[in-house]
Amino acid sequence: MLPERDPAPSGVGLTPLRAAVLGAVQGPTELLPVSSSAHLRIVPWLLGWDLDRTVDPEDRKAFEVAVHCGAALALLIGQRRLIADELRRLDERRVAVIALSFLPAVATGLALESWIDRRLGGPRATAAGLIAGSVAMVVADRAPRERVAGDARPIDGLVIGCAQAAALAPGVSRNGSTLAAARARGFGRAHANLLSRTVALPVITAAAVRKGSKLRGGGRAVSGRQKRAVAVGVGVAFASTLASQGLIRLIERDRALWPYAGYRVGLAGVILWKTRR
Repeated sequence: MLPERDPAPSGVGLTPLRAAVLGAVQGPTELLPVSSSAHLRIVPWLLGWDLDRTVDPEDRKAFEVAVHCGAALALLIGQRRLIADELRRLDERRVAVIALSFLPAVATGLALESWIDRRLGGPRATAAGLIAGSVAMVVADRAPRERVAGDARPIDGLVIGCAQAAALAPGVSRNGSTLAAARARGFGRAHANLLSRTVALPVITAAAVRKGSKLRGGGRAVSGRQKRAVAVGVGVAFASTLASQGLIRLIERDRALWPYAGYRVGLAGVILWKTRR
């Protein structure tokens, strides 16, 4: 194994302070359908942090997965009563729904992860994902729907799973795509949000395990500052997600998705404008 090294000069790269900023961004963007992954990529770019040059791509991906895990842990704690209630109702049908919502994303990630990172990780591709996800959300949310989460069938799980797979493209948003898929399948807004959160944890956990295994298997050294940055980012993401739990009610209280779609289109517009300068 190579000795630890920190190739970036002080104040450059993924510093603990920058990690804290990204962790603070992760919380609210994880709970709203605005694409937390897009914000983790675009915020540094808008602020002029040259992370693409100063941070190893695998280290940056590991950091992004880690802060998602911090947010997922906070979500698990913040929604523990609701999750416990869902677990008590678990039966073969519900297990099938969760499994079918999980498998498409895992299969797509295993097959296309490198291609997605290489071809779809840039600002313009992220802007396209933000716009495409916005259109899907608005279209799916137009008509009133009355199905409840307990009515979900395996076909619903498969449709939501395909939406999670599509969200591997930066900007599409896992939360936004699964909300749109659930709404398109006839679920009311609150129950679509419940399904979206229910299917999120297995996928986030699988991504964390896979990335951790790849890093250990590669025998790569991680600098001390990188470790500190990850620890800070995870801690702040956990705290910001826990503090932002009230945002979930913005969607559950029969609120339309178009304001979030409008924000996403506005962000995409800023990205496209900046790329033309």
